Amino acid sequence: MIHLSRRRFLSISAACAALPTSAATAPTARWRGTALGAAASLRLEGLTDAQAAPIVNAIETEVARLEGIFSLYRPESELSRLNRDGHLFAPAPELLTVLSLCTALHDASDGAFDPSIQPVWYALATGASASEVRSAREATGWHNVSIETAAIRLPQPGVSALTLNGIAQGAITDRIAALLRSFDLHDVLVDMGEIAAMGQRMDGRQWRVGLAGPEGSVQKHLSLRDRAVATSAPEGTLLGSGQGHILNPNGSNPFHKTLSISAPQAVIADGLSTALCLVPHQQVDAVLRNFPDAKLELLI
Repeated sequence: MIHLSRRRFLSISAACAALPTSAATAPTARWRGTALGAAASLRLEGLTDAQAAPIVNAIETEVARLEGIFSLYRPESELSRLNRDGHLFAPAPELLTVLSLCTALHDASDGAFDPSIQPVWYALATGASASEVRSAREATGWHNVSIETAAIRLPQPGVSALTLNGIAQGAITDRIAALLRSFDLHDVLVDMGEIAAMGQRMDGRQWRVGLAGPEGSVQKHLSLRDRAVATSAPEGTLLGSGQGHILNPNGSNPFHKTLSISAPQAVIADGLSTALCLVPHQQVDAVLRNFPDAKLELLI
């Protein structure tokens, strides 16, 4: 059982049921390290440490590559260079795919989901004055960002900036799940703060996930198979100003304390769970109709 809250770590559990060993005697490979700057763990049931070594190496390599695209904290990542220079030439396909989904989420939420909110996030996190926060808010505007295959350009270099913290975890979760499938692992639970449940547990049961409310207690249990789930809690991380980390560009407060979405892809679940925190209750269903395979699982 995994109790799900908004957090940053990687925990992968895989049941390699194709091996001839019984569940009672099957070996289990374990690894602990770091991923996305936080604690990471890996458990592969049915594999020895030696058999799991190439999988572990591939995961470490892929996480490092994806951090080189999406990280706000690595100065040479694609996102950091875009924010610093105001443009990014030859962006990675993974970045373009995520930005395309950002546009769909922005439009579906009437602009509430807006990755160009980063200047406001930074101003609030660093205790800027009210006038500085207003200036930062004036630098937002998703449709002013130029996104093309050849280059991405921000409208005000040196002022404008993007954050993908509300969606990149889901994108990375999907990439790691795809990588594990390439190793013929089809019964896998990937948890990188967002969860992708592939196949089933080694005992034949579905993966079980507990959804936590704002106080950390489990509010609902889900049984998942070939589906992802993401939870967002605006006050799960507080900025230096004491404000929650999920921000609306118009300055209004989030409408919900905790919200969980399931979907076939973690990136959709992640983006929607973030966006819907900023949407009034009466508009939630209208937003979800744009993503027919997504489902609201928890709303507090």
